[in-house]
Amino acid sequence: MTTGFFFDERCFWHGGGNYAGMLPVGGLVQPLDGGLPESPESKRRLKNLIDVTGLSGDLSLRGAAQAGRADLLRVHPASYLDAFKDLSDQGGGEMGRRTPFGPGGYEIAALSAGLSVAALEAVLRGEVTNAYALSRPPGHHCLPDYPNGFCLMANLAIAIEAARAKGLADRFVVLDWDVHHGNGTEAIFYEDPDVLTVSIHQDRNYPMDSGHFADRGRGAGTGVNLNIPLPAGVGHAGYLAVMDQIVADQIRAFAPDVIVIACGFDAAAIDPLGRMLATADTFGQMTARVMTLADDLCAGRLMMAHEGGYSEVYVPFCGHHVLQQMSGSAITAPDPFGDVFPLRQPGPAFDTFVQTQIDAMRDAL
Repeated sequence: MTTGFFFDERCFWHGGGNYAGMLPVGGLVQPLDGGLPESPESKRRLKNLIDVTGLSGDLSLRGAAQAGRADLLRVHPASYLDAFKDLSDQGGGEMGRRTPFGPGGYEIAALSAGLSVAALEAVLRGEVTNAYALSRPPGHHCLPDYPNGFCLMANLAIAIEAARAKGLADRFVVLDWDVHHGNGTEAIFYEDPDVLTVSIHQDRNYPMDSGHFADRGRGAGTGVNLNIPLPAGVGHAGYLAVMDQIVADQIRAFAPDVIVIACGFDAAAIDPLGRMLATADTFGQMTARVMTLADDLCAGRLMMAHEGGYSEVYVPFCGHHVLQQMSGSAITAPDPFGDVFPLRQPGPAFDTFVQTQIDAMRDAL
């Protein structure tokens, strides 16, 4: 088994914007060192951790070119790309909601998309068994003509459309376990019967006006969009229950050619933008479950792209657990909170409440 790991140092250089956390600076909002929560450090420290443990030696480390304009135009209109490029060339700015960028922001976003394009293509051509793209900036909130929530280009949608254009696959599953609703991916494929989009997210976190269970797609795509909004505090057992009781059946019924994961780590227990209490082991076990599905349905073809995750300390350990599972490596990075987080998981009463939510959604499908 070969796992491709696609990254580029230049993606860590993306930045810009005068923010303090999620708030624009101004009025009574004082500037904050670091600005937005979406910083390079959680991603760079993931790469550092796999180097220090030696896990990177069990991966196929690769780079990629920027996604070309033809690839970008399959998802984003020329008017959007031209406006983005023009503002980037002028030194940066902001066109959407919480999506600032500096000089060269267009090229870095195209490179981030290019990592996903190359990773998915490598999987579909059989060059690697599975692949992980350390994409930055992320992509799952970006609409075709409106950047949103730190996302400037729709990385996974661009990769899927590029693969389709090359005739590499016909049916795709996008499973998004970022703590926030994957509204951009949903919008792009909402009427597409050949892309099943599944988003597991904290209910009414971000965006607060999307991610409803009742939103099942439209037209030919009716029934192939699934949102699984969960109450805050679900924890390890709740995530695994959702995977076992809802997600697995939906993916099996769809019978994809490849499974693609929008891999956010902001459902983790100490993330500043989520309240879901997942652990590094949660992500590792979810990965193992998806790998079993991929083995059964599509010859193991699985690709992940990095999305959110804002704890600079904890994201690297979550990512290490995922990559260890993907590669089958014996190299571990023990969870530094492994003795603490199990004690902070929900109790039986809340687990029962969560199960009623899962039962209601499963019965409604």
